[in-house]
Amino acid sequence: MIKHAIITGGSSGIGKAVAKLLASSGANISIIARDATKLKIATQEIAGSALTSEQKILHFVADVAQLSEITSVIQKAIAEQGTPDLLITSAGIAIPGYFQDIPVENFEQTMRVNYFGSLYAVKAVLPAMETAQKGHIVLISSGAGLVGLYGYTAYSPSKFALRGLAESLRGELKPCGIKVSIVYPPDTDTPQLAAENKTKPPETKAITATADTWSAEGVAQEIIKGINQQKFTIAPGLEMTILNRFHSLIAPLLNKYFDRLAKNQSTTQK
Repeated sequence: MIKHAIITGGSSGIGKAVAKLLASSGANISIIARDATKLKIATQEIAGSALTSEQKILHFVADVAQLSEITSVIQKAIAEQGTPDLLITSAGIAIPGYFQDIPVENFEQTMRVNYFGSLYAVKAVLPAMETAQKGHIVLISSGAGLVGLYGYTAYSPSKFALRGLAESLRGELKPCGIKVSIVYPPDTDTPQLAAENKTKPPETKAITATADTWSAEGVAQEIIKGINQQKFTIAPGLEMTILNRFHSLIAPLLNKYFDRLAKNQSTTQK
């Protein structure tokens, strides 16, 4: 049973949806995000899903891209709720656009939040998990972490990096009794996706429109199922499952398909 879960990016989207499901099973929850107002609202929602009134649903304000901030709040969460059985790194950003139009600063920011934000959180919880000789770390990547997508030159590399981190950590932490999972969600109906759609190039919209959009709750259910089954790779839905298992083999076909969609969209725009 999960007694304490720490979730970065827990004030909205997939992070909040997972927090609500975990709370409904009796877990104490610590959510972390930058916006204090959103955190308070999310805390109330998660508490409303709690199995008992004795559960603690706490929130902590921090920017995951700042090592000192994320380390400090995770240490506070551990002091108040005990060693976490579960860490989920759901905080992330995406800034789609044409490569030549995206400022270098946006590439750096995306890597800081998506990759280093997860790495910092893992670093912060690891001493307590190692002492307890147990725990489960879940990194949220993306379908764009399996195959590079047109318009996602800032986003895809940061999610590819998480895959490398997860694969490396899996073997290293196994002797310590600590499990690692990597999640490849499909497009999910979240505030982040809504923000992405404002700056997506037409070609990117044409490509992503070919895939189903999931609800945050649907993705959260698949994540919990994968955690309970102790899966390393959690790929919700048939599309992500096929992409995860065969991405290297089908990449040439996908590239041709995506190129055709992008070309057709570019022609339409002229």
